[in-house]
Amino acid sequence: MRVLITGATGLVGKEIVKLCHEDGIAVNYLTTSKSKLQNQDNYKGFYWNPKAGEIDKACFNDVDTLINLVGASISKRWISSYKKEVLESRTHTARLLKKTIDDNNFSVKHVVSASAIGIYPSSLVNYFEEDFDKVSNTFLGEVVKHWETAIDAFKTSHIDVCKLRIGLVLSEKGGALPEIIRPIKFGAGAAFGTGDQWQSWIHVEDLAKLFMYAVKQGLTGVYNAVAPNPVTNAELTKTAAKVLKRPLVLPNIPKFAMKLALGEMHMLLFESQRVSSLKIEQEGFDFTFANLEPALKDLLG
Repeated sequence: MRVLITGATGLVGKEIVKLCHEDGIAVNYLTTSKSKLQNQDNYKGFYWNPKAGEIDKACFNDVDTLINLVGASISKRWISSYKKEVLESRTHTARLLKKTIDDNNFSVKHVVSASAIGIYPSSLVNYFEEDFDKVSNTFLGEVVKHWETAIDAFKTSHIDVCKLRIGLVLSEKGGALPEIIRPIKFGAGAAFGTGDQWQSWIHVEDLAKLFMYAVKQGLTGVYNAVAPNPVTNAELTKTAAKVLKRPLVLPNIPKFAMKLALGEMHMLLFESQRVSSLKIEQEGFDFTFANLEPALKDLLG
């Protein structure tokens, strides 16, 4: 079996590549950096430039499954030009991949794509399942709506589609966790706002396993890619401090202060989405890290 991965050199992509190789699955990957191209039998790199509509069509040779992880980071200041990049890095890339498959009659049968729980509105009381049909009116909600529409278009090419709505990814190697724990390490940790906002998280190893499970089981439709036990921001901060053996002595950080510091992007710290993992569990997926403290001990211990 050979899969094509976009975003293979990123945080989650590297974990998925490792699992593929452990299972004897060969990987083709697309990269915008020619310096990252490798040419091993089980790990072949191909160049693309989505902004220019360029792609090495050979990336699809012998591939029957596409794992789509590509997308500009949302953790940069949201000026207008960068907002455009966040959106187009998800939608234009999907359209280029689909057009290349269609124009060349490549035999891709299955697409498993990243999505995000940012599609759900902020709520302290809702428990979001995949069939919730209202989209958040935030920038992130709009991005995910257009992103999923671009991915759903693969269905018109008779390709099965699975979308994994990812929550807060916990990894010691990057993403949000190092930023969360940095002030805690220096004794300056504190929850944001009231601290009551829900944060639905997932250990990076479980997320990589979930992608591979979707591939092997041929899953279609939408699944929330979050651990079974979401926590509030206050709980997350308190548990991280406990694992790091650091005190929490400062008052909560007010919303206006973070808005001044981060602009519109401050909403990432204050949005509340309590998201259910029941659907993927009913498919037979078992989480290694279902609770926050063991996950943080594994990553930070």
